[in-house]
Amino acid sequence: MSSPQRKMLVTSALPYANGPIHLGHLVEYIQTDIWVRFQKMRGHICYYVCADDAHGTPIMLKAESEGISPQQLIDRVHGEHSRDFANFLVQFDNFYTTHSEENRELSELIFKRLDDGGHISRRTIKQLYDPEKGMFLPDRFVKGTCPNCKAPDQYGDNCEACGETYAPTDLIEPKSVVSGATPVEKDSEQLFFKLGNFRDFLSKWFRDGHTQKEIANKQKELFEEELFEWDISRNAPYWGFPIPGEKDKFFYVWLDAPIGYLASFRNLCDREGIDFDSFFQPDSDTELYHFIGKDIARFHTLFWPAELHGAGFRTPTAVWCHGFLTVDGHKMSKSRGTFIMADTYYKHLNPEYLRYYYAAKLDNGIDDIDLNLEDFQARVNSDLVGKLVNIASRCAGFISKQFSGRLGSSLPEPALFSDFASALDGIAEDYQQRQYSKAVREIMALADKANQYIDGAKPWVLIKEEDSRHQVQDICTQGLNLFRILISALKPVLPVTAEKAESFLNISPLDWESAKVPLLDHQINKFKPLLTRIEQDQITAMIDETKAAQAADTAAANALPSGPLSEDPIAPEVAFDDFAKLDFRVVRIVRAEHVEGADKLLRLTLDLGGQTRNVFAGIKSAYDPEQLEGRLTVMVANLAPRKMRFGVSEGMVLAAGPGGKDIFVLNPDDGAEPGMRVK
Repeated sequence: MSSPQRKMLVTSALPYANGPIHLGHLVEYIQTDIWVRFQKMRGHICYYVCADDAHGTPIMLKAESEGISPQQLIDRVHGEHSRDFANFLVQFDNFYTTHSEENRELSELIFKRLDDGGHISRRTIKQLYDPEKGMFLPDRFVKGTCPNCKAPDQYGDNCEACGETYAPTDLIEPKSVVSGATPVEKDSEQLFFKLGNFRDFLSKWFRDGHTQKEIANKQKELFEEELFEWDISRNAPYWGFPIPGEKDKFFYVWLDAPIGYLASFRNLCDREGIDFDSFFQPDSDTELYHFIGKDIARFHTLFWPAELHGAGFRTPTAVWCHGFLTVDGHKMSKSRGTFIMADTYYKHLNPEYLRYYYAAKLDNGIDDIDLNLEDFQARVNSDLVGKLVNIASRCAGFISKQFSGRLGSSLPEPALFSDFASALDGIAEDYQQRQYSKAVREIMALADKANQYIDGAKPWVLIKEEDSRHQVQDICTQGLNLFRILISALKPVLPVTAEKAESFLNISPLDWESAKVPLLDHQINKFKPLLTRIEQDQITAMIDETKAAQAADTAAANALPSGPLSEDPIAPEVAFDDFAKLDFRVVRIVRAEHVEGADKLLRLTLDLGGQTRNVFAGIKSAYDPEQLEGRLTVMVANLAPRKMRFGVSEGMVLAAGPGGKDIFVLNPDDGAEPGMRVK
């Protein structure tokens, strides 16, 4: 029996707009997408929105290092993120950006309501100031030694070595990232959100079970002492929204980032005529769910519900946290080739295999999950190919060849079909409770039963006996109806395979209830392989590409000096005869283009006078591609080709300078022609 229709808004945490999506990120988006697809199969109204988190100091630093504007950076990354999510079948109803007019308006509205309600304070604090640049330094514009573990070269907000959070003023021997100067402490007025005003509300919110017990208990530790105020402002320069009525003050990214959920939904509502207010008024009968990583639980289970409540909006129905991803029992590692980008995986393996493996590991707790690559290959090959698809392929051949693609008019084992259909109710509850691993175990146990039924019925034997031919049609009809139930149960996990199965079975899209009624006396289409086995060389190629990418990135990072040339030690001497082996040629830059995924490289197509070469050059921070096309420069023409992550580089362009934006490609005299030797 179907349940009453519900209205839900579901979000995943916002991916940060300064880098690519990797397999660790995908745990959350796949977990959320499975849950949303399940709800839609049940006939509920369920919107899934997300957005790129596009503000903050790291965005400024990344854009500056690439020689582009923050807007150009977030636009490019948005395209890359959209591609990766689509490749892994993460089906947002809207994937937006926090750098939007909707988010600015909502951030200002929520801030004003909090301020009017007495929940914002203003006080003067000590902040680090760059005396050379004459500017206050945001957290990530300061580096120094961690005050907790003493790790060097850590940013001013948290330590990447030990995970400790702190104020920039706590750093040992801090330095300005902007100038290298030692910052001084200076008074600065900042704005704070009074979290302590919401102690009673938050205590009840946790008691009412809006998040996992482990998360609630961890956050309630703060209740043993006075709840602190939260700094929600940052001084200029800062990439974000200016605070109305304040001079040179911006909203801290963690204030406007979660409001980006609302902004993305409002953008969808305006586009499709959905009533936004009906979802966010305090007495709304709709449901609001956030899927997040356990590392950002404090923002989402303390500040966020308090903000919403204080501003007169409804609060989340639930905030569900998950653990991290390890690969082969260890943290994702670039040196081992296990820090795998989504795009790299997609080049070598079917994304549905990863969706299935994650589902087989995920439950509703916050424990980490491990992607064991050997187990991954074995489980996909055994479960999906050896069990699930095997049922369809075994039965379809007989139906197509012996019975013109027509299913029988009755089931020989109706009780077995009823058992499978009844099992869907328990599997539905597993999905609802985010117990995906339990659901997968139950589905695969049913797949074993279906294969055992076919093995016991032996249609390949009966088909040889004229009097038993009709039994084969019924047996295979039974098998395909059992397969139909199984693929229905896995449709939230394997949407593309389910769509192929629907086409093969010649049926309309499966919902949760339709598979409970057997498909009889029905014409099916010719079976085509739904999934293929994972081969070891596919995994090896993926790991090798990941290692090569890391090596290429390291080489590119080391290709240019990090400071003035006078600070770099002179390389060891080389003999004149060795230097004379280098063939310097004048070349014309025919084409220059950005290299997707590379921070410092441009791809240059060079004309040597009758032949062309492709060269990767680490000059992206100094030149836009348009500036280079048509110019003459000098290259080392007889350098051995080098395989890089992004392709083969067939030479080297000569450039000089201290680094950053001050890199200059060498320009020959006006009378030079492509191909001319430089002496």
